[in-house]
Amino acid sequence: MPMKKALLLATALALPSVAHAHPHVFAEAKLEVIGDDKGFISELRNVWRFDEVFSSSVLMDFDKNKNLKLDPEEAATVGNTVKDSLGDYGYYMNISADGKEVKVSPPDTINIVYQGGKLLMFFIVKPAEPLPLKGRIQLGVWDPTFYTSIDFNRDEDMTTDGKAFAACKRTIVRPDPDEVLKQNQDKLTAAFFDDPAGTNMSKLFAIKLELSC
Repeated sequence: MPMKKALLLATALALPSVAHAHPHVFAEAKLEVIGDDKGFISELRNVWRFDEVFSSSVLMDFDKNKNLKLDPEEAATVGNTVKDSLGDYGYYMNISADGKEVKVSPPDTINIVYQGGKLLMFFIVKPAEPLPLKGRIQLGVWDPTFYTSIDFNRDEDMTTDGKAFAACKRTIVRPDPDEVLKQNQDKLTAAFFDDPAGTNMSKLFAIKLELSC
């Protein structure tokens, strides 16, 4: 059940294995890209905050002692579930260097906090191979199954940190949804959305950080 592995937690894992025409889970995200002193990208630090509906469903499933919060052991179980589920999808990290895909290594841990009625997720991934800051690098966070919407509300939610970035031009790319639909209207058929292999809709709409170094 490949589609099910894309869903973030056990609640979503129980849903049918089909392609979805629109997102069902929503998260506000922040991405911090860290550069080392040798001119390489060393880490990608992620923070995701999920919508209240999905967060409450996770609490319902993982709050075993019914105290309306996630105790440390319960939060760790959620984190491990997410880590196992998203491995096949690269933890939604989409990176390319001069058009070549760059994969990431699994995070050591995924930290979970439930506060203010929302689920927060913190994790760090590293490029699986050396990623020098040269040429054109594009970084984004999106779910290829289009089940989960990962949104960066402000340009400041995608940042860089490190002296090496001084040699790079930084651009936040925000596709115009109307323009995307207009350019792809011939493809957006029922067969497109029902394709069991998934669609590229997430990529078309995704916000990206582009570096020209």
